[in-house]
Parts: sequence; C-alpha cells; structure tokens
Amino acid sequence: MLKINVLQNYLQAGRLEAGCDEAGRGSLAGPVYAAAVILPADFNHPELNDSKQLSEAKRNELRIYIEQYALCFAVAAASREEIDKLNILNASILAMHRALQALTSKPDFILVDGNRFKPYKDIPHRCVIRGDSTFTSIAAASILAKTYRDEYMMGIADEYPEYGWHENKGYATKIHREAVLRLGLSPHHRKTFNIKDMQLKLF
Repeated sequence: MLKINVLQNYLQAGRLEAGCDEAGRGSLAGPVYAAAVILPADFNHPELNDSKQLSEAKRNELRIYIEQYALCFAVAAASREEIDKLNILNASILAMHRALQALTSKPDFILVDGNRFKPYKDIPHRCVIRGDSTFTSIAAASILAKTYRDEYMMGIADEYPEYGWHENKGYATKIHREAVLRLGLSPHHRKTFNIKDMQLKLF
C-alpha cells in the first residue's frame, strides 16, 4: 500500500529552496555524508519520506527518481579525521556546506534538518526539527546522504569484515561493538567517540 505524500514542497512559494540533511552522525566509523537538494515546486512522489522510515531498496529506488527530477543536487562528506578534529556536529555542518557549495544553482533559502546549523555565505536558512518528515527537499536530501554513505561503507566493508559493516554500515550493533572490544579500532573508526568504553553503553 502506498503512503500518501503529505510533505510540504516549500516553505515559501516562488523561491529556490535547498533542503539539507546528513547521514552517519551517530555511526562509530566512517565519514559523515550530507546532501543538498533543490526540487521543482511541483515535485511529487507518493512514497517520499524520511530515509529512516524506508527500506534500503526503496531508498535506492527513490534516489534514482530524485536525481532524475531534482533541479540540482549535490552530495559531500567530512572524513573520519575531520570528525575527530572538529567534533561530529561541526563536521556534519562542514559536509552540508560542501554540498551546498557543489550545487549548480545558488538557492535563495536553505532548509536544514535538525536544530543546529552555521550560516552558509549570505543565504538565509531555517532549522526544522524532523524536517525530513516535513519538507520534500529535506526528505530527498536525507535519502541521497544515506544511500551515498551506505555505498561508501559497503565499499570498505570487505577490508574489515569482522565489524559487520555490510549490515550495520558502521553503527553500533551488537556484532560491531563486540568486534571493537575484541579487535580494537580500525583506521576507519572515529577515535574521539570513546567507542571501547562509555560510548558502547549508550547503544
């Protein structure tokens, strides 16, 4: 059964609004990814939603649709080293700024998922709690960020199969946590997350 799309296409009609979201902020390993997406005012897909509410297959299907019909989009990342240096919040914002910089059209306004952001150039923005289930552009950005990051994690998963990244994509599943305690950290793990001690108790 298809879920009816109840997301808003824009905050204000008649302007180019870029939706931004990130993926991988809570992961124990790998980079954080971000996407920026500008959609046409009449964009519609009945199953578009927050990426966390969709299956992997549906996310991949929607990614193709978004990339085909978006006015423009861009995906960028901040590395594990940058996360350790800047902290995960600042690295996530850095990745979003990089995605915005890579857009082929300059937006008039930026819609950001969550409650924290730093101004990008002279473009006004608004942070939206649960924005990925409110605005189509943010939902689309969440899908692109998630699918691109999952591809990256799958690409490095064979290097360290013990951590189960093929399935957990770097998040703190039981298999992943036990592997860290048994084997220690890989070069892809975020050193500042204190993975082997307190961080494990939070998941």
